[in-house]
Amino acid sequence: MGNMKLELHVGVFVICMVILIGSFCVGDTDMVDVAAINSLYVSLASPPLQGWKPVGGDPCLELWQGVACVFSNITAIHLGGMNLGGQLGSNLNFPSIIELDLSNNHIEGPIPFTFPPTLRSLSLSANQLNGSIPDALSLLTQLSNLDLSNNNLSGQLPSSTGSLSSLTTLHLQNNQLSGTLYVLQDLPLQDLNIENNLFSGPIPPKLLTIPNFSKNGNPFNTTIIPSPPAVAPAPVAIGSSPQESPWKVAHGPSALTAPVPASTRKSVIAKSVIWIAGAGLLVFIILGVFLLMLRCIKRRPEKKNANKLDVGVFVGPLNKPTRSDSDVEAANQEEKGKFEVPNRSTDFIPKVQEEQDIYWKVVSATSEGNNGRESINTGGGSKLSSLQPPPQHFLPTSPGEKVIINPAITTQVTKRQVMSNSIRVYTVALLQQYTNSFSQENCIGEGTLGPVYRAELPGGKYPSPIYILFQQYTNSFSQENCIGEGTLGPVYRAELPGGKLLAVRKLDATASMGQSHEQFLQLVSSISKIQHANIARLVGYCAEHSQRLLVYEYCSNGTLHDTLHGYDNHCIKLPWNARIQVALGAARALEYLHENFQPPIVHRNFRSANVLLNDNLEVCISDCGLGPLLSSGSTGQLSGRLLTAYGYSAPEFESGSYTQQSDVFSFGVVMLELLTGRKSYEKSLPRGEQVLVRWAVPQLHDIDALSKMVDPCLKGTYPMKSLSRFADIVSSCIQREPEFRPAMSEIVQDLLRIK
Repeated sequence: MGNMKLELHVGVFVICMVILIGSFCVGDTDMVDVAAINSLYVSLASPPLQGWKPVGGDPCLELWQGVACVFSNITAIHLGGMNLGGQLGSNLNFPSIIELDLSNNHIEGPIPFTFPPTLRSLSLSANQLNGSIPDALSLLTQLSNLDLSNNNLSGQLPSSTGSLSSLTTLHLQNNQLSGTLYVLQDLPLQDLNIENNLFSGPIPPKLLTIPNFSKNGNPFNTTIIPSPPAVAPAPVAIGSSPQESPWKVAHGPSALTAPVPASTRKSVIAKSVIWIAGAGLLVFIILGVFLLMLRCIKRRPEKKNANKLDVGVFVGPLNKPTRSDSDVEAANQEEKGKFEVPNRSTDFIPKVQEEQDIYWKVVSATSEGNNGRESINTGGGSKLSSLQPPPQHFLPTSPGEKVIINPAITTQVTKRQVMSNSIRVYTVALLQQYTNSFSQENCIGEGTLGPVYRAELPGGKYPSPIYILFQQYTNSFSQENCIGEGTLGPVYRAELPGGKLLAVRKLDATASMGQSHEQFLQLVSSISKIQHANIARLVGYCAEHSQRLLVYEYCSNGTLHDTLHGYDNHCIKLPWNARIQVALGAARALEYLHENFQPPIVHRNFRSANVLLNDNLEVCISDCGLGPLLSSGSTGQLSGRLLTAYGYSAPEFESGSYTQQSDVFSFGVVMLELLTGRKSYEKSLPRGEQVLVRWAVPQLHDIDALSKMVDPCLKGTYPMKSLSRFADIVSSCIQREPEFRPAMSEIVQDLLRIK
């Protein structure tokens, strides 16, 4: 009996422990993890994985396939051999993940530039990944196992690989990686496999001590060494008598053997030795001359292109720089390196170096005229006009590089040249400074295309690539710097060395999937032409190593969504008149896109989260001109689902139609948020009140009901007549039939009458 009680107690204890451990290991998943795994699912082309969803869900509680959790955090994802496709995307911001295994699939594209720093094991083997190994992997200081084998990776191992201080297993076999292995020599490796690549040079002695080192299939030590001169074979020992060692002469089909006198034998041997030595010397001379000629031929194009900088061609007249004296003085304080500037013909564009394949432009802030600005050809028939000098710390300045400066000649760059060459931009203002105002003293030649000048650039060290700079300015695109999430990718706050703030949208890989580099440049060109006081201004972009960033001016007061629905006291921030002003600014922005810009633009993603507020609570609409990214592929589907889920989508969107009138409907929903202070969709409310539009429509024309639905924070501080007119505009915008909704120009006039 006592034993039975003991067993019963033990059983109850075990059950309690299982329940307790289960409660620790499974729970509501952290929202950052949910956002990251949703993004990964979309990037992988929405594969049929049990439980996985593109939006929302609870991976830990719902036991998503291949996902392991501790408490509320995802700690491991194992999806090896699951026939996955798509790409990895750029939003892998899992805060606590330790293991990520996506091996033996069909994943394409480059390796992302960002990985969670908590990773200890990363396996991407047996996929179709291409491009180079990114520098950002060096941030994974806890990584002990890295497997990138059996892909299509190329380029050299980044020098930062030496920072992987915990790496013990590295598999890189069956790729097209090149260069030397010196970056690996100080790592604590126990297992290294680099078979079947293009690694060259000597193998560092330290690597030869690794217990498991596989290196076959690489062209190590393949330097061509001239062959030594031919040496005559040692003569056969000759006896004292002709019979002891006869001289055999093969002649014709038969061999005749006959004794030869000793004097004759010595003469023949001497002549043979001289002939063989002479022939060997001649071969050696010919081989030496051939190698010398080959070396000269190789060196000639190297000298011709040595240290030549990839520079975009300036189109248009040279205008007087507008750079301030303080900027020039600050630049002159830096250490300078001198170099000369050679001439070139119109059909020559410097060859690209892979590590310098950077595209960077900064767009002008003004929309009037073209004074003081240059127009830079981007190839493919598109031109980025209205370009302004980039900030000085973004300019590539390296001593020893050669720059082509031709201020008076207009040259067009062909599409083929742009696609095969990196365009490096220097502003006219800086070039004028670097050439001493194109002085005669700096002129080093005259050509048919115009004069050539010697330029003197500041700085003694080549700057980091633009993407790496923004990685620094955004604290490695950290969650603390993330100021917004969207269907196209997260938005980060970037703080430049001078203290200036910018907003950087990091486009997710799925957003630009299938879009060529040239198409991306055309998109940027189109966005750069959008100039309106109520539209967030694009100030730059970066397209480097398959990573794409869009850089906008920063709005200090965040979004209208956060202002209305955040934790701050929006009652003080947005009194009634300010809300009318916000609605008017947003309406003017949409009016400009729909009716004044050519060709007209449909926003496709208008919501309160895309209405930004600056220091003076003036409106700046974001994501304008990004419709081509939102209307294609899985991103378009995700965008539509989010608009529908959040209550912004017009009824016609269900049939796949989205027009300017659909933007008008979304604008009406934002006006409802301003009127009521409520979110467009509130899951916590009763079912009939969750969707703001459905709840509000029956009450907009009832004066008593209208007074009750107004945001309580306004506390009655509004004219009733103004409120009624505001509600009338809302009602007209959210009509079910698109043809009954007004144009944005009409809405602007109606709001002006209220004001």
